[in-house]
Amino acid sequence: MPEILPSSFFDRDVLTLARQLLGMRLVRLVDGRRVGGPIVETEAYRGQEDLACHARHGRTRRTAVMYGPGGRAYVYFTYGMHWMLNCVASPEGFPAAVLLRAIQPTEGLELIAQQRAGRSVQEWCNGPAKLTQALAIDGGFNGVDLSTRDGNLWIEWGEAATEENLVVGPRVGIGGVPEPWLSIPWRFRTRL
Repeated sequence: MPEILPSSFFDRDVLTLARQLLGMRLVRLVDGRRVGGPIVETEAYRGQEDLACHARHGRTRRTAVMYGPGGRAYVYFTYGMHWMLNCVASPEGFPAAVLLRAIQPTEGLELIAQQRAGRSVQEWCNGPAKLTQALAIDGGFNGVDLSTRDGNLWIEWGEAATEENLVVGPRVGIGGVPEPWLSIPWRFRTRL
């Protein structure tokens, strides 16, 4: 069985973690079957000073997980309809997380096809809400330790993205945020 990333992997600056998660494998266990694939797009959110980060308002019931140990899932509901999966980074006490924006689905394709019925294969997991729908991830996964199999959701070692294959740009979907946070290049993806 592939090796899961250790908890120490997540204890680093969120910008470094956002890059280094590219190519690692997100896995969800559904009825004993593996569903998931390599992470191909991430975004970094760092601290209370980052006006696009949920922690900008300080520690709340919703953001408490972000202040916890690295490697925990931060799952929240947005726009009244979508779940988003993040991976907490940095040392405990500093609120930072990586939004997992997309994966390349390689396992559990039958389940993903059911979850994303009527969508083309290219649209199965190419956005954060699509990813959570495809892998049946909801708020029940908030706080799950992604460095163990205990919560049926984890991240495994994969093939790390190379610098030549890396695309860096501004985060998306944060239109109401002022500069420099709107344009700061904290979105990372691999060329497919």
